[in-house]
Amino acid sequence: MRVAILLPPGSRFSEAQPNSMETVVRTLAGAAQSTCDDPDVETRILCCSGADDHNLGGVDALPGGRGRMEALIARLRAFRPDVIEHHQQVKQALAVQQALPEAAHLLYRHNALRAPRHRLDAWRYRARYRRMDGLVFVSRAERDAFVRTFPDMDDRAFAVPNPIDAGAWLASPENRPPVIAFAGRAMPEKGVDILCTALPAVLDAHADWRAVLMLNDWDAHAQWAARHVAPLARFGDRVEVLKSAPLAEVRRRMQSAAIALTPSVWDEPFGLTAIEAHAAGAALISSGRGGLREASGPHAFYVDAVTPKTLAAAMDRLIRDPAERLALARAGQAYVLETHTPRRRAADLNAVRRTLVERRRIAA
Repeated sequence: MRVAILLPPGSRFSEAQPNSMETVVRTLAGAAQSTCDDPDVETRILCCSGADDHNLGGVDALPGGRGRMEALIARLRAFRPDVIEHHQQVKQALAVQQALPEAAHLLYRHNALRAPRHRLDAWRYRARYRRMDGLVFVSRAERDAFVRTFPDMDDRAFAVPNPIDAGAWLASPENRPPVIAFAGRAMPEKGVDILCTALPAVLDAHADWRAVLMLNDWDAHAQWAARHVAPLARFGDRVEVLKSAPLAEVRRRMQSAAIALTPSVWDEPFGLTAIEAHAAGAALISSGRGGLREASGPHAFYVDAVTPKTLAAAMDRLIRDPAERLALARAGQAYVLETHTPRRRAADLNAVRRTLVERRRIAA
């Protein structure tokens, strides 16, 4: 089985500066290449040129500019894939499907698909998605939400939760410094404003505790985020704000945090930052929205509603009860190490690919 993995335009697949989608692709592809579970799979990853640190076999970098699509189609035809796996972008997927209708086409969505606003939208979206042989979602919650909107595509929808290469994140939960950590995009959906409102009461009540906010995509959201972060300046160096920090720095800070938060106020497709916090050994406070409960299982402290009061109360409880905090951190780490392994998720994804190829064979 030949599998072509297509990243959207602009994705350079840099190991040093990946986005969350590229991290998932790299983790799955790396697991498949390093094991012999399915030796008959040959994979090619097509991305944009501009990075020289792919550090993974089978990467094919496309030229930028107007010649990109022509080069992409030519290289796919030369490779002759059985499955073309389109990550994220529907527009590119439809263009490639039209050019190579003989392959099975799999749309892999890392975030929520836009819900139709009216019947015309629903008709248009259904027509697009039906050109795909299958769709992969990063949680059962996201997959089920899609099927509720498009019940006739139930047999085309699959869930493959995100994996994590936990070895890079692993750190002992024991003897953590008193640090509260948040890592995520600097946008309203992530609950950044609510967390910033909750933190002062906690830091005032516990003078030995500090906080670090690792806010990604800062340049895109600075105008909104800056006014919510500004009141925390009165705490001086007790509150650090890292703007679009490299992944290595985020990992290092999470490995020394006693408490981490994912206070999302929208339905997260999955919650990669949640399993990263678990793997790093932090006790996690979570909103449980969308796929977050699949990410953490029963091993996060869930708040019923994301408000400054509920977040402050959750942080205060874990600060005052070190035994509960440590038990939560240990259990969450063990759960991630057992459940969200790259090898397991790579096998799940290969099973989806083979299902689509077999359906094509039977139909032919």
